[in-house]
Amino acid sequence: MRKIIFAILCISLATHADASTNPMFGDGDINSVTIHIAQSTGSHNIRKLIWPFDWDIYPQTFLMATYSQPVTVFRLPARINLNILQNIAYESSHGLSFIGTGVSWDISLFDYRGFYIGIGIGPYYRDNHDRWLSSRFMFGEKVFLGKNISEHWRGELFTQHFSNGDITDVNTGFNFFGLAINYSF
Repeated sequence: MRKIIFAILCISLATHADASTNPMFGDGDINSVTIHIAQSTGSHNIRKLIWPFDWDIYPQTFLMATYSQPVTVFRLPARINLNILQNIAYESSHGLSFIGTGVSWDISLFDYRGFYIGIGIGPYYRDNHDRWLSSRFMFGEKVFLGKNISEHWRGELFTQHFSNGDITDVNTGFNFFGLAINYSF
C-alpha cells in the first residue's frame, strides 16, 4: 500500500514542475558545480532513502563533487551530472572505503517558491569491491529537497543509495544522508 501511495504522490507532484524554468539553476545559467557531504545511514534496504526510522549511523563519510548541465526528462526540468565520489570508512567500517565516478540524472518533480523536490539515478564505477558490494559497477538512486538561496546558490538535503541491483551475490549496498551546496553559472 505504501508503494502505491508513493507512486501516486510522485505522479501528482510531477504535474506541478515547469520545464521552462529549472529550479536547480539560475535564470540563464547553463553550468553548475556541487559539493556533497554525507554520513552513512547503514547498509541494505533501498527503503532507507525515504524512511529515516530504519537509519543506523555507520562510521563512513561520503564526499562527492559534481559538474551539471540543465536538461529536460519527459518535459520535466532536470540536470545531467558528472560525479566524482569518495567514501571514507573508519573504525568498524574499515575496508569499505572507495573512490568512484559516474553519470547521473536528477529530475525536479515539484517546485514552489524556491523549494524543489526531486529524484535521481545513474550508473557508477568504483575502484574496488568489498564485503558490502562485490562488484565495481553500482547504481546510485537519490531523493533530494532543495532551496534556492540566491540567483546562483542552492542548498539541498539528500539521501543516496548505492547498490549493484543484485548482479552479484553480495549486494548489501550503501546508504547516505547529507547536504549539498550548489553554484550555477
